[in-house]
Amino acid sequence: MSRTLPPGWYPDPDAPQEERWWDGTAWTDHRRAPEVPGPPRPAAGGASGRAKGIALTLSGIVLVAALVSGALALARGDGDDVVADTAPTLATPSPSEPAPSPSRLVDELDGISLPLPAGWAPAKYVTRDNLVMTADGGGRVFTRTVPGSPERLPETLAKKDIPQAADTSYDDVRDHRVLRSGRVRVAGCSGYLVRWRVRTAEGPGGYVQSLAFSPAGGHGAPDTVVVRFAFDAGPDGPPLADMDRITRGIRPLDR
Repeated sequence: MSRTLPPGWYPDPDAPQEERWWDGTAWTDHRRAPEVPGPPRPAAGGASGRAKGIALTLSGIVLVAALVSGALALARGDGDDVVADTAPTLATPSPSEPAPSPSRLVDELDGISLPLPAGWAPAKYVTRDNLVMTADGGGRVFTRTVPGSPERLPETLAKKDIPQAADTSYDDVRDHRVLRSGRVRVAGCSGYLVRWRVRTAEGPGGYVQSLAFSPAGGHGAPDTVVVRFAFDAGPDGPPLADMDRITRGIRPLDR
């Protein structure tokens, strides 16, 4: 039901025996006497019947005035003039409970799923650089699939990708230090990772890691998935331990 009355003549809330023009948003100064109803039908009792008719007419005017006043009070949001024991009680809707945060990210394009540690969330927008998840403070994780080839072994791909990861993640890289390099078990198969501490001309720099593995076994040269990590250094950056948590928690979608 709408709270806004349409323009028209209504009983004046201040003088119910008169009608006042409502322009749809506020009362105007235009008033008039109520329209005189037609002659009442003859009724038994003569004057008594006419008296009843007049009483009913006045009662109707008072009732309509009360309804108009109540509607206007609702339209103004003015509840101070409404008697407390006659005002309707509106139930306040309880806030809906937030949906639980997902614990894993499903990457259907690359055929894997990754864990979402505390503070991490799926990327809001799909971008060309394959960003799949982010964390407050400067954490990014990227994934891509490299077509299978005998020359594209996980170790070769990880070592080739790590300088690109540093250059694309941070501006004006001055030097780096290798923190970790070697084989690792990922998604039930053998993989390889390289992790650098990157120092930049300005700012705290960060940590980058390139992880390569082939989630599908079998004969021939399977496709290889490359997962690139970039964590800003400094007190606000994500914990470096999250690289290990995400790496250990990668799973192929068929498991």
